[in-house]
Amino acid sequence: MKLTILRLQRLSAQDLVDLSKIWPQDDPADLENRLDDRHRLYAAKFNDRLLAAVKVTLNEAQGELKDFMVREVTRRRGVGSYLLEEVLAQNAAVTRWRMAKTGDEGLSTFMRKQGFIADADGWVWQRA
Repeated sequence: MKLTILRLQRLSAQDLVDLSKIWPQDDPADLENRLDDRHRLYAAKFNDRLLAAVKVTLNEAQGELKDFMVREVTRRRGVGSYLLEEVLAQNAAVTRWRMAKTGDEGLSTFMRKQGFIADADGWVWQRA
């Protein structure tokens, strides 16, 4: 099967199970009620399982990434890069993206490799 990036609008029972593995501190059932055109959820899916996800908030030409996470067993295989690349591509009208710093050094390294620049509060990327 091919890795695909999806914008999730309705969560299946399996999606809820998978999201609880991606974000064990959250209740994914609460998330579905907050999804709309401005508040989105994107995920990487392989063999009918979600491997990574990110919450996206759009505000005209600006976007915010939150809780970007790849399941630990799947890291270092390009899943996160593909997820981020597709989120940016599927939201081409957004010219400036930002993500708050989390203190996770692995995520910091990842964001630098993806072309984001560190600022005082997090990471910023601007479309050329």
